[in-house]
Amino acid sequence: MGDIILTGDRPTGKLHLGHYVGSLKNRVKMQNEGNFDKMYVMIADAQALTDNFDNPQKIKDSIAEVVLDYLSVGIDPNKTTIFVQSYVRELTELTFYFLNLVTVSRLERNPTVKSEIKLRNYETSLPAGFLIYPVSQAADITLFDANIVPVGEDQEPMLEQAREIVRAFNSTYGEVFVEPKAVIPENKYQRRLPGIDGNAKMSKSLGNCIFLSDSKEEVRRKVMSMYTDPNHINVSDPGNVEGNIVFTYLDVFAKDSDFEKYLPEYKNLDELKDHYRRGGLGDVKVKKFLNKILEDELAPIRQRRQEYAKDMDKIFDMLRKSSKEASEIGRKKIEQVHKAMGIDYFENKEYISSISEKFKKEYNK
Repeated sequence: MGDIILTGDRPTGKLHLGHYVGSLKNRVKMQNEGNFDKMYVMIADAQALTDNFDNPQKIKDSIAEVVLDYLSVGIDPNKTTIFVQSYVRELTELTFYFLNLVTVSRLERNPTVKSEIKLRNYETSLPAGFLIYPVSQAADITLFDANIVPVGEDQEPMLEQAREIVRAFNSTYGEVFVEPKAVIPENKYQRRLPGIDGNAKMSKSLGNCIFLSDSKEEVRRKVMSMYTDPNHINVSDPGNVEGNIVFTYLDVFAKDSDFEKYLPEYKNLDELKDHYRRGGLGDVKVKKFLNKILEDELAPIRQRRQEYAKDMDKIFDMLRKSSKEASEIGRKKIEQVHKAMGIDYFENKEYISSISEKFKKEYNK
């Protein structure tokens, strides 16, 4: 069996630059290279409900936003199966079986879960559904035999827990699942793009995002408000590049050709950084440069999004069909799980025959 790729996002709003550089670009690259047998992208609405259970409308409204973002960045439904998690009921069933293979204490030690609990102030009132997020994610991956999962760096602990669950199942019931591995962006800033306010992570809940669907004016406004070096007050002042979010974004997005196009007085980013460190280079000039680079990146995405949005009936028809396809594939895997666990009662003719013989002998003594 060749490589099977699976990844996805929680539909809690539009997708942003953090998603784009952390995973979406990598997905499109892998999709177009075609070095795989199957690729799945999941809209994880069931997982999103674990911390939005009192606001399902938020999830409902976000599904269209997420699928539009997928299509606009280049995820092609002719090459990739895009499906909605809650329409694949087999995922819920597999999650239930996996829950027997992991302890509560192990879930509580998961670094990603711990940080998310703190972020949402769940320390004193933790929904059980949120705690088992890693188990649900393990089911998402393994139901489709995915061995490659493109994710951001913060998701590696989740993949490690998925591998533990796979080993526990295979050890208990026999070899049924493959261990997945994470594919993380090489650029360290792409792995966890900071927010425009300087916070360690771009997050919808923190309100520090540049969304893929933001207008040209919105992107410019957000870039011009970006956190820089607070001690770089005057243009003549020496400035710090480290911790300066504008330069962090340039590390991710800037190419030498951008300098030739927009800042020909510099050959590359190193020269720009050196000038900033020496003093004599203002934040406004650097921000304007970054804004032009981001606009080059986002303008085609924005245009494609507007085109796709003109025919949402077609998009939802695609989602319906691909979700049905994912469910049919998942059902085949669940049948393997039933057989391995010995709970395939009605399909197991040997089992039925042995039970029949047992009771014949017992009552014909």
